[in-house]
Amino acid sequence: MKRIWLADGALLFVAFIWGATFVIVQQAIQYLPPLSFNGIRFFLATLFLAAWLLLFQRHQLKELKKNTWVHGAAMGTCLFAGYAFQTVGLMYTTSSKAGFITGLSVVLVPLFSFLLLKQKLKVNGIVGVAIATVGLYFLTLGDKLTIDKGDFLILLCAISFALHILVTGLFSQHHPTLLLTIIQLLTVTVLCSIFSFFMEDWRLALQPSLLFKQEILVALLITSLLATALAFLLQTSVQQYTTATRVALIFAMEPVFAAIAGFFWADERLTGLAVIGCLGIFIGMIISELPPLKRKTSIEKEAGVS
Repeated sequence: MKRIWLADGALLFVAFIWGATFVIVQQAIQYLPPLSFNGIRFFLATLFLAAWLLLFQRHQLKELKKNTWVHGAAMGTCLFAGYAFQTVGLMYTTSSKAGFITGLSVVLVPLFSFLLLKQKLKVNGIVGVAIATVGLYFLTLGDKLTIDKGDFLILLCAISFALHILVTGLFSQHHPTLLLTIIQLLTVTVLCSIFSFFMEDWRLALQPSLLFKQEILVALLITSLLATALAFLLQTSVQQYTTATRVALIFAMEPVFAAIAGFFWADERLTGLAVIGCLGIFIGMIISELPPLKRKTSIEKEAGVS
């Protein structure tokens, strides 16, 4: 029981880190282009985990195969899309709204599992998606008839993260977790660097005066070491002591932490309709991850319970 509570506490800390970094990243990309920022962030995280692998988990290198690279690259491509859409989207919307819309990935997973993997869709999954969709409408549209550019990009981010969860579930059981994580983070680093070269002024990322600017340096250290490297290590090491349902419910707190961080650190305020939308998305995330109601047991049937 103690291990379960420690695992839940560690995962809640991960959700807090991810939620809080919305504000930090939003401030940093005011100075450094988003793809360049992500490239440096994931490069530092890859170096950290690679050092961890060589120092403490070197035996995993014996299990490095061609499929490990292929599967890790597939996971990394989805992860890159998620972070790219998210970071660029943060330039056009608030961290509070971005946090809640990103959280839609939790309810998109069962929907994509049904459409792509032909897995049966639970009733509570359907209800959760419906409520979250209504919540998304109130959060992003409100009294307007158009979706903001930033909101749409963050929605694409949520879709990418949902796909990342699916491919991770398909591939993670076949390879060492740390090794697979390093490959996917390396993939994100490479893709960010390539797209930054063609789409941004990548030379800004090579300017020491800019990189050592307080807002950027703090954001890079927190996101690379805490929100990427440490978060993945914590999740990998403690998830074995809890259930997938509990993990999903805990991670559903990420958008809540994003809204709290936006309120205290960026003085962001949500309208009444936006608050209703946030509540709808959060309730939808919770409902979609609740275990389905069980049918009558054989004992109840034998007893004639109606």
